[in-house]
Amino acid sequence: MTIFKKIIDREIPADIVFEDDQCLAFRDISPQAPTHILVIPKKEISAVDALSEEDEALVGHIFLVIRKIAKDEGLSNGFRVVTNNGLLAGQTVPHLHFHLLGGRPLNWPPG
Repeated sequence: MTIFKKIIDREIPADIVFEDDQCLAFRDISPQAPTHILVIPKKEISAVDALSEEDEALVGHIFLVIRKIAKDEGLSNGFRVVTNNGLLAGQTVPHLHFHLLGGRPLNWPPG
């Protein structure tokens, strides 16, 4: 069981900013920007490369949730959405998640 599943199940506390029947969003405990929110599906999917066609609507829903959260957080000047896939990309939790980052200039390239 991942730390994210434990957050979904309320076994571990989190600063939750959004929840519905499909996903959960909470503030990162080690923020890399003034706004750093993780958005995760409640369905246990290990990574982007584990997505299937049946997850298409779920991922679309998550991006609409990200748009809503960014608006609610006042990120009208821009934000970044990051998803890591695999160890070499920096994925440390094997549960699909999207980082919503904003509130400061974000440099490019990111890595």
